[in-house]
Amino acid sequence: QVQLVESGGGRVQAGGSLDLSCVANGSILRVYTMGWYRQAPGQQRELVAQITRGAVTNYQETVEGRFTISRDNVLNIVYLRMNSLKPEDTAVYYCNMDVQASGRETYQTYWGQGTQVTVSS
Repeated sequence: QVQLVESGGGRVQAGGSLDLSCVANGSILRVYTMGWYRQAPGQQRELVAQITRGAVTNYQETVEGRFTISRDNVLNIVYLRMNSLKPEDTAVYYCNMDVQASGRETYQTYWGQGTQVTVSS
């Protein structure tokens, strides 16, 4: 079955950088939209960045200019490069993909397990 595995979370000082990655494993025909979401304690999950199969991107206003989302359509990986990190970026980050499995006519939405990003001041 399809499974999303995240890596790259950790602790960093304000102003620093951190890279996240997420790979989809399983019998996959193709992956459509990929994205990153985050959720801070007591807060709702929010969209951080999104990228279509054709590489069209969409960013949350608070991260635009600092974060960059990219993808590898051969290896089914989505990346998030985070620069100029701020304490308010602290949250659990989740990857998200619309995946069409082999033998199916439609896609399903999958989520990664989440990875903690902590930015200290």
